[in-house]
Amino acid sequence: MANPRILITGFEPFPGAPYNPTQPLVARLTHLRRPALAEVELTSHIFPVTYGAVDRQLPELLGQYRPQALLMFGLAARTSWVRIETRARNAVTMLWPDAGHTRVRRGTIAGTADAMTFGPHTAKLLRAALATGVDARPSRNAGSYLCNYLSWRAIESVGSKGPRLAAFIHVPLLARPGTSWPRGTSRLTLEELVDAGEAMLMEMVKLTRAAVREGS
Repeated sequence: MANPRILITGFEPFPGAPYNPTQPLVARLTHLRRPALAEVELTSHIFPVTYGAVDRQLPELLGQYRPQALLMFGLAARTSWVRIETRARNAVTMLWPDAGHTRVRRGTIAGTADAMTFGPHTAKLLRAALATGVDARPSRNAGSYLCNYLSWRAIESVGSKGPRLAAFIHVPLLARPGTSWPRGTSRLTLEELVDAGEAMLMEMVKLTRAAVREGS
């Protein structure tokens, strides 16, 4: 079969989060050199924290790289563990604007279901993360900001003509490299987060191969 194609994404810093650990995490994962990844096409992208960027750039990325799986990361600054999101909610906040100062005018993303699920593969990603020793838990609430919004748009894209799988992982706020842990940040280190991310990526590779075989 052709080499699996996986797109790994994160987000830029945004108001209230001048350091976003998803940026170094995505960079580290994309440049991993492992025998199991020798025939895997990894690409990456860091989204600006705006609704317009997600709506514009996600279709462009899907068209350019034709990924068979999306492994997306976002920051959950108030959570001290790794959250494996199981669904996206049809909700978007009207309380505060995105990083481009755009404020949405309605509290839903689309006029369809209340929520859409990523699928049963999220349980396998959770087990992979837990096996590295990090505190990882399933989540049914991806919030109502850009992480949830990207999750919804990604699930919409999954199908025979798009990615076969998508997953969204919320990571805690880490101490900036070279600094001590400020109050309110997780004691999780970037190295531990990369280990967990690598385990989930390896699992995603296996899941993608299986999904492509089943769909061929």
